[in-house]
Amino acid sequence: MGKATFKANYLLLKDNLSCSSSLPMFDLPALVNTMKHKQSWVNGELNAVVLLKTPIKQIILTAMHEGTVIESFQSNDSITFQIIDGQAIFHTRKESVILDKGQLLILNENTKYSLTSMEDTVLILTIESGALQLSQN
Repeated sequence: MGKATFKANYLLLKDNLSCSSSLPMFDLPALVNTMKHKQSWVNGELNAVVLLKTPIKQIILTAMHEGTVIESFQSNDSITFQIIDGQAIFHTRKESVILDKGQLLILNENTKYSLTSMEDTVLILTIESGALQLSQN
């Protein structure tokens, strides 16, 4: 497909948010299915749904076509990439890693990176503001 600088079609799908309690719960397979039936997905665009947005945390469900590239610079925020379906390769200046379904990558430093989907890929991107420390246990 092409390069994206995480300029995506953001959706807020209240029908897929459980309102039966005060705990936000999402039906991820239903959300992914809805995203893949949007005209923008059919047109080859990256789609994203903001699951949570607070001043300190954003959680974004993202569906990318094979070959989609996200290039970004991560500041002092902690960023987590969790592959729900598909496969992607994560590049920094120093190294590259392949992320498969079920794998999680945490980025905790100022890093320029790119993420390329190797097939149609769905991931959850979590961005937390401020410098966070990983547990050393």
